[in-house]
Amino acid sequence: MEIEELISLEVIVDDVIYMPSLEAPVDKPYPFVYFITIKNNSPERIKIIGRKWIITSYDGEKLIVEGDGVIGQFPLIESGDEFNYNSYHVISGDSQVQGSFFGETDLGRAVYTKIPDFELTIPKWV
Repeated sequence: MEIEELISLEVIVDDVIYMPSLEAPVDKPYPFVYFITIKNNSPERIKIIGRKWIITSYDGEKLIVEGDGVIGQFPLIESGDEFNYNSYHVISGDSQVQGSFFGETDLGRAVYTKIPDFELTIPKWV
């Protein structure tokens, strides 16, 4: 099945916050919460069926996270509507994040949209 980039499906990274109060493993002690909005500016209803995140630390370590849905859900976004959620990543050092969401229209067309790249920068006071 061919997957088509749907530029009218818009992803906005609303905020990225360092959250030291969250649990994190010893090897990745820096937790960040991010807030995402997925806007459907297309004329079709879209179901988000998967995602792929690539987190690359500045020392070259790469983590790929992919799976079904978004935070355990398969949001169905009507034309003109949006879906908001938050999630988190834990890192070992400053990192860059990129990725994509994958969806399907009511007519069964497979689509994707890119997530704007963003940074996970550990505050200097840490």
